[in-house]
Amino acid sequence: MNQKYLLLAAAFVSTAYLTPLKPALAAQPMVYVYGPGGPLPAMKEAAVAFGKMNNVDVVVTGGPTPAWLPNAKKNADVIFSGSETMMTTFIDQLDGAIDTESVMPLYLRPAAILVRPGNPDHITGMVDLLKPGQHILVVNGAGQQGLWEDVAGRLGDIASVKAFRANITTYAGNSADARKAWEADKSLNVWLIWNIWQVSNPKLADIVPIEPQYEIYRDAGVALTHQGDANPQAKAFTQFLLSKQGGDIFARWGWTVPSSN
Repeated sequence: MNQKYLLLAAAFVSTAYLTPLKPALAAQPMVYVYGPGGPLPAMKEAAVAFGKMNNVDVVVTGGPTPAWLPNAKKNADVIFSGSETMMTTFIDQLDGAIDTESVMPLYLRPAAILVRPGNPDHITGMVDLLKPGQHILVVNGAGQQGLWEDVAGRLGDIASVKAFRANITTYAGNSADARKAWEADKSLNVWLIWNIWQVSNPKLADIVPIEPQYEIYRDAGVALTHQGDANPQAKAFTQFLLSKQGGDIFARWGWTVPSSN
């Protein structure tokens, strides 16, 4: 081989060994969060805010439980819920993955009456829902088990429960299915659900507050898995949700946040 090329080759090999390698970039911390659709808009906004502040990638997945439960069993750091009964169900469904000592109630939201835009039937409250001729949509599952019964029976009057039940046209298994029914069946003129669904879907329906004597509240809660216990950023995220900034985010989405938050 030409001596010139031998010298160039030797110089290349020498340079390759003498040039220090650049250190690999550290992987960005990850936090995997799962839960239902109701608190999802607030939880996603909180995840973005926390992630930017701490250079953490918080991946939030929400909706009907069957859509995310298999993945949550593999990598969940944080689980959020839409009621205390729902959190208890998640503890069972995740087969011991949730650290039950870490469960924290976050914020409450009230049940509300949703009506068609413009309120064409002039619904004013529960008093109208007990009159014959209403076509009511309720959710019977996913954190709303028995919600309509709690509202209708709030005053201890069985006649109100009977009247309300007689007006229920559709029972949906979860809020996502209820939304599909609301959009597909225009004969439904009342949807009993949490106020936050109208806040996140203002063009879908108008909201009529339930009279205080009938009002029912349930909470969103959060819990760490045992995997999350070992992830400092997962713990920090749950604390962020309880901070003033986290509370302000939830308040914007219709949740009731204590004034001391």
